Amino acid sequence: MALDKILSIGGKPGLYKLLAQTRTGFVGESLLDGKRVSVGLRNNVSVLSEIAVYTLEKEVPLREVFQKIKEKEDGGKTSVHHKDDKLTLEEYFFEVLPDYDEDRVYPSDIKKIVQWYNILHDNGILDFSEVQEEEEATSEEE
Repeated sequence: MALDKILSIGGKPGLYKLLAQTRTGFVGESLLDGKRVSVGLRNNVSVLSEIAVYTLEKEVPLREVFQKIKEKEDGGKTSVHHKDDKLTLEEYFFEVLPDYDEDRVYPSDIKKIVQWYNILHDNGILDFSEVQEEEEATSEEE
């Protein structure tokens, strides 16, 4: 499953798999407990494929950050927990993305990224490459 089908819903913990789009919003399924929720358009909903992390030079898509975490951890879960102290999380994130902008990427953002990666890992969603989507589009055109 691609990151364009995974949602973060403001005010609700964890991540959600997009099941359907309705006239009034979305229907999602929690990746934590499998419960379905109906989300109105007034909720703050973010699609993971649209999120980027600030670096000193550019914005890095979240899928690239997840890929770097995956490479650092050899495909396993993170060596830090999202509830670890601020300094531990910042040191870990500095190893993953050395040029991240410390003024614009807050410890709360790092906590979310670590937590989201671990949720995706637990659900077997570890393909963060964009190549697969491009190949499918190319094969459909032929």
